[in-house]
Amino acid sequence: MAMQSGFIKRIRDIMRMDAGINGDAQRIEQMVWMLFLKVYDAKEDDWELNEDNYVSIIPEECRWRNWAKPDENGHAMTGDTLLGFVNNTLFPALKELSVSPSTPVKKAIVKSTFEDANNYMKDGVYLRQVVDVIDEIEFDDVKESHAFGFVYEEILKDLQSAGSSGEFYTPRAVTDFMAKMINPKLGEQMADFACGTGGFITSWLSELSKQITDVDSQAQFDDSIYGVEKKPFPYLLCVTNMLLHDIEVPRIYHDNSLKHHLLDYTADDRFDVILMNPPYGGHEDKSIQSFFPDDLASSETADLFMSVIMYRLKKNGRAAVVVPDGFLFGLDNAKLSIKKKLLTEFNLHTIVRLPNSVFAPYTSISTNIIFFDNTQPTKETWYYRVDIPTDRKHFSKTKPMELKHFDECIQWWNDRKEIILEDGYKAQMFSADYLLNEQGCNLDLCGYPHEEEEVLSPMETIQNYQEKRTSLNAEIDKVLAQLEALLPGGASIDT
Repeated sequence: MAMQSGFIKRIRDIMRMDAGINGDAQRIEQMVWMLFLKVYDAKEDDWELNEDNYVSIIPEECRWRNWAKPDENGHAMTGDTLLGFVNNTLFPALKELSVSPSTPVKKAIVKSTFEDANNYMKDGVYLRQVVDVIDEIEFDDVKESHAFGFVYEEILKDLQSAGSSGEFYTPRAVTDFMAKMINPKLGEQMADFACGTGGFITSWLSELSKQITDVDSQAQFDDSIYGVEKKPFPYLLCVTNMLLHDIEVPRIYHDNSLKHHLLDYTADDRFDVILMNPPYGGHEDKSIQSFFPDDLASSETADLFMSVIMYRLKKNGRAAVVVPDGFLFGLDNAKLSIKKKLLTEFNLHTIVRLPNSVFAPYTSISTNIIFFDNTQPTKETWYYRVDIPTDRKHFSKTKPMELKHFDECIQWWNDRKEIILEDGYKAQMFSADYLLNEQGCNLDLCGYPHEEEEVLSPMETIQNYQEKRTSLNAEIDKVLAQLEALLPGGASIDT
């Protein structure tokens, strides 16, 4: 059984011998498009059994069962034959599938998943070996399928050290805490407009699954999610993630949530719950700002997503959003307008301040979770500071934040009172009038004392340096590619 044999290590060891794989990000992308086809093939087994006259959108020769598995004589494609099939038949066929507005979502996702996918491997023998390892997984075995869910979570965590791909993963403790505090209810629909690999969606599903009692509630559960992801790689990861969680018709769309006129949204575009960690630190094309009213137009992606969230939250809806410190204390025109709108048109009831090292060592940006609802203007806002546990000085890759570190906050949530420690307020309440007028919308209150810097061992120092260098190299490659695209005649930049 694959789960008992070090699945990730086996694949990593094979791919390291292939000259086409350059780094962890490519290794993970290579692994996941194959996993998608394997999982999708298992789902098609169910659909063929339960639906009359089911017809696959994938051409017969390109279905996993017909090219990845050995035939009845134990023979399977390998070497140059397999490599030629994948590059010249499989990928072109899946990228060019015929899809129309009437195509069922569970079929259309195949094309959208492969539109920007790539085969990086150059050795057909090693490719065969990887396919064989993946084919060992038995998704019709409930125990093995459940075990693979944990393996997939490790694959997503690996993204954090895979160069710039780390931005797609929010620590599971954070997504689980937010889903728990938002208190999902069957019949509600949640959205994440920059869903990455689907962390918030899976935490929502995990919390909501406790309420499933019959076929009707299962149907409500299956129809409770909506996600949008702009970048092709995390989109592929997210769709595969949903299939692994038995969401057979995942409403996950490959699109840019910011490329829609904010004022054009109607009641049909709004959701009961929004859970998000909007991309921050990034910048969209200048033209994106034209989709926003002048007072909300910003060059910062986190600000733009905050506006989208406010316009797409239903009346009486609830939201929990991760924001950087810069959003709390920033006083530029767009941030001021957004925060005034948040305080005067929404109920910003809670701000949970997170330790600086929650996302360490992948980013040093300090973050917070804001909780608000669309019920009434804010009257008062509570702050709560989650402190580093006493058994450590900071969170790290080897000692990450866990859900238990939110236990005191969860206990405080339903019995709110001010808490004063030696280093200042841990929990405190402020009126909306104070935040708007005396603070001038500077929401940077109940902040952190200085966190001690992590002292690494020599090997950890080297590993940390290598991860930062990989991330920097990925950013340099991206910038060079953008510059080369602007050069005439396909010229290249000599580095």
